[in-house]
Amino acid sequence: MPYTLNVNGKSTTVDVPADMPLLWVIRDVLNLKGTKYGCGIGQCGACTVHVRGRAVRSCQTPVSAAANVPITTLEGLSSDGTHPLQVAWQEIDVPQCGYCQAGQIMSAVALLKAKPQPTDADIDRAMNGNICRCGTYLRIREAIHKAAASSPRAPQTARASAE
Repeated sequence: MPYTLNVNGKSTTVDVPADMPLLWVIRDVLNLKGTKYGCGIGQCGACTVHVRGRAVRSCQTPVSAAANVPITTLEGLSSDGTHPLQVAWQEIDVPQCGYCQAGQIMSAVALLKAKPQPTDADIDRAMNGNICRCGTYLRIREAIHKAAASSPRAPQTARASAE
């Protein structure tokens, strides 16, 4: 069945079964490889994308639930890798193997949108469902704080202390 998807600001029609996971549409039909397959049961977070501005597990989201609504993948954050979280991720050198990082970043973007100046507890709560087998959790938290401090909405004192 054909579905119209709005992925990263571009509208496209895909002809796939209604129950096909959004993950496979993104990776195999639209050829956007940033979103990763991890566990297939929505527990690891590697497949996290935004649907209607909310972080969701694309391996558990049927394409029929994502038709005609905004979908954002890692590739849609910025065309040149300059989203504040992408920059902070690089500056802090967060990734080790890197496999989970797209899902981590997408969850972090949703967190900062909801809470521009999160505490450690806010970050731990929001990122809890994203598993990193390499254990880069402390660097992930540091990068989220760095991106929050560099945000135009950050108080001047927070930005100055982050630099």
